[in-house]
Amino acid sequence: MTPVIHLDDITCRNEFRPGDLGYIAYLHGQIYARECGYGLGFEAYVLQGLQEFAHQYDPDRDKVWICEHDNNIVGFLLGVHRPDSLQLRYFILLPEYRGLGLGKKLMVEFLAFMKLNNYTRAYLWTTNEQHAATSLYTRHGFRLIEEKISAAFDKQLIERKYELTIDKN
Repeated sequence: MTPVIHLDDITCRNEFRPGDLGYIAYLHGQIYARECGYGLGFEAYVLQGLQEFAHQYDPDRDKVWICEHDNNIVGFLLGVHRPDSLQLRYFILLPEYRGLGLGKKLMVEFLAFMKLNNYTRAYLWTTNEQHAATSLYTRHGFRLIEEKISAAFDKQLIERKYELTIDKN
């Protein structure tokens, strides 16, 4: 029998520890290969972005949410500062932690971080295959602004850019 997981049992830390970035790349590679058929091109894309982030990380302008349960990483979200906005990246939850409200909680915290740090614009890239994620983003005000056909993840798909603009008030 599978134990019942409650949202209150999941903790969230906002600082990196050695091994976190590599594990996030591993989770993306494993989960997206299994669920979507993405290949090594996707994992390379994730690794490249995480490397870029690690070299420019600014704890005053960037934010990380590392969700843990029983001392294991079960979810992750990164807010990356850009010249005129905040980019939402690497949002992932282990399958057994979906549907608990954790995604919603992370989105609320992402939006609070935006407001606290005077970001008025955020954006993210996803694909046409990420229906649950897209639904979460649009419920929180993100709008589809761009689409492009891509084979970057070793299969044909449509990459989609979503944007959110909020008032400073």
